[in-house]
Amino acid sequence: MLASLFLIGASLTAPQMSVQAASQTIVEDSDDGKARAVNRMVGGIVSYARWPTGSADTARIMCVVGTPRLTNRMAPDVPGAGSVLVRRLSAAAVAGRSDCDILFLGNMPVADRRQLIAWVRGRPVLTITDDDATCIYGAMFCLSGGAASLSFSVNLDAIGRGPLRIDPRVLSIGRSTGGQP
Repeated sequence: MLASLFLIGASLTAPQMSVQAASQTIVEDSDDGKARAVNRMVGGIVSYARWPTGSADTARIMCVVGTPRLTNRMAPDVPGAGSVLVRRLSAAAVAGRSDCDILFLGNMPVADRRQLIAWVRGRPVLTITDDDATCIYGAMFCLSGGAASLSFSVNLDAIGRGPLRIDPRVLSIGRSTGGQP
């Protein structure tokens, strides 16, 4: 659950890009604790996404490309009835598919990242990365982590370019009393 998230920054603006940042503190300082926090955060982000087809409880497919930096144990924990099936694929394999609802970009060659971001444009695909903390390479959500915290940035321009809809409450997660959105 993303209840422990809180807003840490106002809108940051770069040329032709608007980024919003939020953060979560990891309670457990261990690899397992970080993996659980990453999976809760990714699951929470997924729960705020609305695809043009299906309902909130439709199982979604997450295609993982490259090597994730924060955890190799990707298993998003989606609150409620939703679920995410994880498939590890090469960049070339993803471009030939139509069943990736979520694209998680780990560490990979820049050319592959550019190809995948270009492939996603105009498609209802949620893009998340943990290899671009500043969120400048085109993913919608960019995770970054330190020893005791996990944070994410939101690329509003990338979200606005496609048919996928992100509930604006994702930007205010944790603001209210008790951390409930």
